[in-house]
Amino acid sequence: MHVNVKWLGKMAFQGTTPEGHKITMDASPDHGGENQGPRPTELILQAVAGCSGIDIVDILTKMRLKLTTLEMEVSGERASESPRYFTKVNVHYRLAGEGLTPEKVERAISLSLEKYCSVSNSLRSEITWSYTIN
Repeated sequence: MHVNVKWLGKMAFQGTTPEGHKITMDASPDHGGENQGPRPTELILQAVAGCSGIDIVDILTKMRLKLTTLEMEVSGERASESPRYFTKVNVHYRLAGEGLTPEKVERAISLSLEKYCSVSNSLRSEITWSYTIN
């Protein structure tokens, strides 16, 4: 995998994926930025959710369950000193669909976060999770 990141001035950077998808990252004004895009650390939390979400959709589909809704709320705690890496990450999943049982949902989430999700497994964070089936 290879991505390109270009400095746009001040604290803004634009990342481009191999497929040409672009995202602008920036710092807040109190850190010299102009708030032109998300902070890189916010993208890490979104990446955990996106990666895990892809796994969960795939796993539940293979279980022949019909998922109609999957939303994730992610929070993270960071170290107080540099490097301010995430020490804890929590993901709360909200799911709806046909045939969803606590056992199947727990299995899918567990497989994602512990085995398949390369993003969560790349962090040196304690990762906890919870879920709600609607």
